[in-house]
Amino acid sequence: MAYTIITDSATDLPKSIIEEFNLHVIPTPVVIDEVDYFDGDTILPENFYDILRAGTDVKTYHINEYMFTQAFEPYAQRKEEVIYFCFSTGIAGTFNAANLAKQDLLERYPDFKITIMDSKCASIGFGLGVYMALLMQRNGASKEQVLEAARYHFDHMEHVFTVETLEYLCKGGRISKMAAFAGGLIDLKPILEVTDDGALAAVEKVRGRQKSIRRIVEMVGERGKDFKDQTIGIVHGDCPDVAEEVRQMLMARYGCTSFITSYVGCAIGAHTGPGILGITFLDEKSPFLG
Repeated sequence: MAYTIITDSATDLPKSIIEEFNLHVIPTPVVIDEVDYFDGDTILPENFYDILRAGTDVKTYHINEYMFTQAFEPYAQRKEEVIYFCFSTGIAGTFNAANLAKQDLLERYPDFKITIMDSKCASIGFGLGVYMALLMQRNGASKEQVLEAARYHFDHMEHVFTVETLEYLCKGGRISKMAAFAGGLIDLKPILEVTDDGALAAVEKVRGRQKSIRRIVEMVGERGKDFKDQTIGIVHGDCPDVAEEVRQMLMARYGCTSFITSYVGCAIGAHTGPGILGITFLDEKSPFLG
């Protein structure tokens, strides 16, 4: 039976892939000077980082039940089967809101078939799993096969990130003002990961931008496998030259050949700031690739 794949803008998938698959992406809200914008729709990352640099007041909130109802209801009305791949519950309340919308719609459309999967992933790590699902769907895979493969990829996805400044982690309450001040004095750069529970956590601290970039490249070699057969995700906060530098390092060091490079979107970028740099990759050989 035919089914439709839906996701949200926290995948940070580039526009070219969204358009290639005609993917329905539900945008995450971003509040700029008390006005609501929608990530990838009415505000683009290419403009967003200039807004952050200008010191403009920026907040985010997760996609709420009403927004999900608006997104899902046309499919329920048309009796279309849906898979919604969701931003990690460890970072936002998106999964719970989507399920509340599902329960509401099932009361009015009891035959509506929708599967909601918590990716427990973020940014292009989330996006790589969705991209793999789209490729499988295009090649004729069943809904059950796609769900199995997506779960495997999400569960084996590694995310390593570093930031250029501690300012935005401090604003978001992830580190204290004292820690941000002290870290700034000695040019401390945290190495961040997405945990097995889908939460963002600091795992190391190094001094200096170049050392932090080299360290996340090293961690790819420590944690990853089967680099020649998988697609590596690289995301950045308006520093494409650094992202290209990292791509070249990964090619030279590990023989990586396939990449998706994209901006960190507004939903995450608001809390990490300009200069964030991340790499996502699988920690096991995928039985669904090749």
